[in-house]
Amino acid sequence: MSALRRKFGDDYQVVTTSSSGSGLQPQGPGQGPQQQLVPKKKRQRFVDKNGRCNVQHGNLGSETSRYLSDLFTTLVDLKWRWNLFIFILTYTVAWLFMASMWWVIAYTRGDLNKAHVGNYTPCVANVYNFPSAFLFFIETEATIGYGYRYITDKCPEGIILFLFQSILGSIVDAFLIGCMFIKMSQPKKRAETLMFSEHAVISMRDGKLTLMFRVGNLRNSHMVSAQIRCKLLKSRQTPEGEFLPLDQLELDVGFSTGADQLFLVSPLTICHVIDAKSPFYDLSQRSMQTEQFEVVVILEGIVETTGMTCQARTSYTEDEVLWGHRFFPVISLEEGFFKVDYSQFHATFEVPTPPYSVKEQEEMLLMSSPLIAPAITNSKERHNSVECLDGLDDISTKLPSKLQKITGREDFPKKLLRMSSTTSEKAYSLGDLPMKLQRISSVPGNSEEKLVSKTTKMLSDPMSQSVADLPPKLQKMAGGPARMEGNLPAKLRKMNSDRFT
Repeated sequence: MSALRRKFGDDYQVVTTSSSGSGLQPQGPGQGPQQQLVPKKKRQRFVDKNGRCNVQHGNLGSETSRYLSDLFTTLVDLKWRWNLFIFILTYTVAWLFMASMWWVIAYTRGDLNKAHVGNYTPCVANVYNFPSAFLFFIETEATIGYGYRYITDKCPEGIILFLFQSILGSIVDAFLIGCMFIKMSQPKKRAETLMFSEHAVISMRDGKLTLMFRVGNLRNSHMVSAQIRCKLLKSRQTPEGEFLPLDQLELDVGFSTGADQLFLVSPLTICHVIDAKSPFYDLSQRSMQTEQFEVVVILEGIVETTGMTCQARTSYTEDEVLWGHRFFPVISLEEGFFKVDYSQFHATFEVPTPPYSVKEQEEMLLMSSPLIAPAITNSKERHNSVECLDGLDDISTKLPSKLQKITGREDFPKKLLRMSSTTSEKAYSLGDLPMKLQRISSVPGNSEEKLVSKTTKMLSDPMSQSVADLPPKLQKMAGGPARMEGNLPAKLRKMNSDRFT
């Protein structure tokens, strides 16, 4: 199988087929199942790895006129080949149009035929045909001023056309040159030097299941106010039956703690902790094989050299999320500086990771520790008993005075319930004591003072018994059973401590 993958590449997977009903040749005895290479079905992405969004707008109808209302932005958004074509075409048409206007003036005045007459003053000197009119316009528009062709004072229509030419030329220059300048200064190419890891990983970090990916900056110039955001794109159906294609959910990458604000000098690992608030709360290694989702990563920041906002995007599909992997470290300390090894930027290695989801892990934890549930129910019962007492206080105050006299005492129900609640609390507290102390406390007539005295007596019995069990000679040396252990020799103290342990 490895030889087949080396031959055909990773874009093909090996499937096993049987000879029955498939039209394949029957296998001989001792031969294994026949293998056939089937190309994998390509996953349709919403955002490509290079950040381009696979969205096309169709059936706009009359809405296409909105693009002309914002013509400048439309020209900037066009591709470079269309920008250059519009730039050259606009200047060519403008020059030909203005040259034609100068030729029309010369033609209507008869300057083309009388230009060589000695005492005749034309509108534009030395304009004999259309090429000379075109050259005059270029010299005037570009402010070259050779001095051979010029406007005379005998042509008022030429002066008006010259003013119109100056205004129109300034507008065309401002529009086209400004468009080209904005197009060249766009920080889209700055995003080419911002790297994202090829895969995202899921593993344990700080005792929590975490989704992680890596970002890096190849340039020495920093990204000012760099911020990262993550979106989960997943189709789902609401309880009302509405189907939501590509529903967008936010993935918390440290918005509450400020971890989404990056100091992107060296490669950083971005983490999303999978908890009860995460959309991946019930995602396990097994369920990830059938899930279809896409994690879109958006990195924004201000380019330090130009001051313009730059945005880099990428995405990770479910096939590009590796369960139980971790990134290799890429930063090492050299003499006087830190070195980043970008050859290990995309490399990962396997680590022990539970294949269960966070939801399944919490359920298994609850099943393995059954003492958690009684504690929760007891706390709820105490809270409910306090609320019942408050409610009875309100009811007793609202009773008429005759009914309060019949009961004998106005706060009788209140005290009675308090006594019952204290006894229940005592019973609950006794349940936490050892069995010996529970038996002592269950005997009638044993009050709390007696219980405390018996408890202290039981705690002090081992000390007196340990001295009483010694031989008579050692008891005399120890000063009797009532003598403190601190007066014993070192060997006896060690023996006594070993006995207790």
